[in-house]
Amino acid sequence: MTTPTPEPFKVWTDSSRTPGYLHGTKADLRPGDLIEAGRSSNYGERKNAAFVYLTGTLDAATWGAELAVGDGPGRIYIVEPMGPLEDDPNLTDKKFPGNPTRSFRTRAPLRVIGEIIDWKGHAPEQLQAMKDGLARLAAQGVEAIEE
Repeated sequence: MTTPTPEPFKVWTDSSRTPGYLHGTKADLRPGDLIEAGRSSNYGERKNAAFVYLTGTLDAATWGAELAVGDGPGRIYIVEPMGPLEDDPNLTDKKFPGNPTRSFRTRAPLRVIGEIIDWKGHAPEQLQAMKDGLARLAAQGVEAIEE
């Protein structure tokens, strides 16, 4: 039996259409890399994350790339979930009933299969307002749902 040749790394330049699932981060990843639960979270107190998060919208992935911890540039990867997904309760149940952000989480790894390279960030004042809101939540002791 022969091993199939892996698909080439996809570089997506048409950000007007979402090519499946996305993950925003500041991590520098390569094709085939796995994004796995159990690593330090990009947010809050940087505890080990019980889940990995993904989305079906470019806007939600952009927030992930912009708000992630780290000094590098934000990156948006096209990912393939390796297991079952569930709605992200941090957004769906608390903020956006019906999951219009198409935000999900999984305990299974995500395989990196491509990268969107032409995405545009939010306006500086919009980004600052989001950071201020997150800082207020942190000061109140509000943490992400990890149950």
